[in-house]
This record gives sequence, C-alpha cells and structure tokens, in this order.
Amino acid sequence: MKIHEYQAKELFIEAGINAPDGKVATTADEAEAFAREIGAPVMVKAQVHVGGRGKAGGVKFAKTVEEARSHAENILGMDIKGLTVKKVLITSAAEITSEAYVGIILDRVTKRPVFMVSSAGGIDIEEVAAKTPEKIHKLAVDPIVGLRDFEARELAFKLYKDIKQVRQASVILKKLYEVFWKYDASLVEINPLITDGDGNVVALDAKFNIDDNALYRQARIEEMRDLDAEEPSEVEAREGDLSFVKLDGNIGCIVNGAGLAMATMDLVKRYGGEPANFLDIGGSSNPRKVVSAMKIILSDPKVEAILFNIFGGITRCDDVANGIVMAFKELNPKVPVVVRLTGTNEKEAAKILKTVPIDTGATTLDEVVKRTIALASKGAPIVEQEELVLA
Repeated sequence: MKIHEYQAKELFIEAGINAPDGKVATTADEAEAFAREIGAPVMVKAQVHVGGRGKAGGVKFAKTVEEARSHAENILGMDIKGLTVKKVLITSAAEITSEAYVGIILDRVTKRPVFMVSSAGGIDIEEVAAKTPEKIHKLAVDPIVGLRDFEARELAFKLYKDIKQVRQASVILKKLYEVFWKYDASLVEINPLITDGDGNVVALDAKFNIDDNALYRQARIEEMRDLDAEEPSEVEAREGDLSFVKLDGNIGCIVNGAGLAMATMDLVKRYGGEPANFLDIGGSSNPRKVVSAMKIILSDPKVEAILFNIFGGITRCDDVANGIVMAFKELNPKVPVVVRLTGTNEKEAAKILKTVPIDTGATTLDEVVKRTIALASKGAPIVEQEELVLA
C-alpha cells in the first residue's frame, strides 16, 4: 500500500525529521487560500501514487498567490501515468543549493532493511542508478540493533563534506529508519534531500510504501488509504479476497497459487504474448471467486483472451468449473476463454465445462499458453521456443 507525500511528511515530521509542512487542496480556491496563508513563493505538487510527477508537469513553482491558483487549476484533473490528480499539496518553496537521495528498502535477499544514499539525487536518480551505480552507496542494517550512530555518520559522509550538514543528515537517517521500522514499511524515500540557502538539510519530498501484510497492526496507516488513487480493479480484487496486479498486456490470466501464476505469466511472455495481469484466486474453491475474477479481467478493454490455469489440490477443479459456468451466464464474455484444469476432480470439471463455449483442446501448459496467444492475436504466429517441462 502507498500513501501520499503529504501523509508521509506527517509521519516524518512527527519523528523529528526536518521537512516542510503544507496543506492539501482539492480546488483552485483552496490552493489560493493556502498559498496566501503559507506565504508565496510556494510549490504546488500533485498528489498521486506514481513517480515522475515533476517531469509530467505535476510539480510547479509559484512566485505569487495568483500563480499558485493558476498552477492548481492546471494540475487538478491532470492525468499522470493513468492516474487523475485530485489533490495538490501547497508547501513553502525552498532555496535549493544541493540535492541528494536517501532511501530504505526491504531487501529479501539479505533479509534486512537496506539504506541507499547518493549525493547525485533528484529527479534523475533512476538514470544515476542505471548509468553510474557506483554513485549509490548501500548499507544493510542489522534489524536487531537498528541503525547505529557510526553507520548513520558513515552514510552522511557519503552525502556531505560540511560537518554541520553531516550531523543534520545523520539525525535524519536515524529518524527515517525509526519511521521505516515503526510502521512496517517496505520502502521509504527522500528525494530530494536538499541543503537550503542557510545550509540546513531538509527532506523536501517523501515517499512511503507499507507491507500490506502488516496493515492489520497499522490501523493509522490503513486509514490513510486513498481508494480514489488506486487502480479500481485492484480495489475490487482486494475486496473479493483475490491477489491481483494489473499489467499492460492482452492475455488475461486466472490461476491458483502465486508460483503457478508467475510461471504462467513467464510462459505467456516466452511465447510472444503479454500478460494483462497477475491474478491468484488462492486456495479457496468458492465458485463466486471465479466469477469475481472473470468480472475484473473482463473490465480491462485490452484483454483479448482469457487463460485459466488451475492445478487442483485444495482448490477443487469442479468448483472452479462451476464458477466458470456461472461467470458465462452472468457476464457473457465476448473474448475467447482457454481452460486447463488438472488435479482434484478434473474429470468432473470436464463434464461441467461441456455446457459453456470454452477452449479445452490443449492439455499441457505450453499448449494452453500457445493456444490462448493464437486466439488473442487472431492467428498471428507464435514465437516458437523449446518447450519447458511444466505440465
């Protein structure tokens, strides 16, 4: 789960991190009033759950209150990477003399939080990581003892030479780790971490992602969820107890088990197709979950074919088949559906599926994937690869 910049800054400021406060506006009138209250010059910043806001025109400097209003009018309603801007943050503008990057990510290889810092921070940090990775310094933190003072200073010296700024940055790094740990974050970022005209180190921006599995004990963060800023299909899937991530392809995938879902998506890519989603119906045999999954997939206009790949264990194939029949009656899909059901009660499932117009001619996973791609691409050639033994 992601929260907005203004919400992350609230957590940062409470922890003692030097960050500019601000006010959130949903209309141009509010933006003008807040700019007058804060005092120009101000920044007008789109609040959406994607990066690259500045390059998309979603972050603007306003010298006057009137200019702040004009920028808010232009930014509100703007589309940034598929998300509509419904809120803007009005915050005081800072004089920037240098920019750096600071982030913490949960590294599943080392099983530790890992700091990443770079004196080459700012909007092009992704380019820095790709072209000059040696400019990004990393430190894995022992979760038992946390970030120690000497480690914080060591990281701070990677960013600044001035001892005053090193001390300030050390404090910010320590506090940032406290926030990361306290709220079960999977990622926190300050980009940019700046020095202002007075030489002070300031967290000018804030990014915060939380591990969804920890939300049951993070009620405050859960309350910060902005459903309007999330992909509607992902919200619907979560409410239906489905694991779903929307992608940009044309092959809708409905699978049980995360590992099998990933393998299925890999094979779609291997044979020249593009998955439209990751969707795991889990271990439940509830036919209604299949109907919900089909409804979500069919809501994506890019989907040209649907692939079912079910390995029946706890999940019974006949229950999934009943769900497919119910989905056809209720949703009347207009795209081809290819189904592979193997495992518990697969023979019963095959009998049930005879009542609906689906494609069950292929049996192995490779064959099913190829068949689905062919139906979606209306006869376009499949990218032939040596078959994997996955069936």
